[in-house]
Amino acid sequence: MMKRIVIADDEPITRMDLCEMLQDHGYAIVGEASDGFDAVEMCRKSNPDLVLMDVKMPFLDGLKAAKVISNENLALSVVLLSAYSGNEFIEQAKEAGVMGYLVKPVDEKTLITSIEIAISKGEELKRIKQDYIKMKENLENRKVIEIAKGLMMKKYGFNEDEAYRHIRKLSMDKRCPMKKIAETILINEKEAL
Repeated sequence: MMKRIVIADDEPITRMDLCEMLQDHGYAIVGEASDGFDAVEMCRKSNPDLVLMDVKMPFLDGLKAAKVISNENLALSVVLLSAYSGNEFIEQAKEAGVMGYLVKPVDEKTLITSIEIAISKGEELKRIKQDYIKMKENLENRKVIEIAKGLMMKKYGFNEDEAYRHIRKLSMDKRCPMKKIAETILINEKEAL
């Protein structure tokens, strides 16, 4: 599948050169922007794999736009382009959550290598975030089920295994997740108090 890229640079000639280089290597350019604001909006619409963005742009610079894109998960990764290589820019880029920083002029080989690595790291980070969300959800579900088991053990004299089996059976009979059954048990017990 073609990797989808948004390019943001206030210089039309630079954008054109980058588009040409990337298209020659099989990338799909899904948007071009001349400022950070438009780059963010394009990302909201197209959710690209990568944003290749200049640091110095009018209206909203690349660093601030990169921060919005990263915080809102609008693209897998962001690579910044700049004529500046000072430490303050690099520190700001790290804080913005970018996956790469290239100093202009950039040659084709360096550009493609950096893009491939940035996309790969972006995909890896996405998987880690999804795993974290799933684990957090499972933990929350488990907490609710444990509390409901405890209430059932106390109220009906069930042992832990019996309480769990009772919740599981209700879940299967009602065709409803165990967490929902546990939440219902908790609601019923609160009203009984």
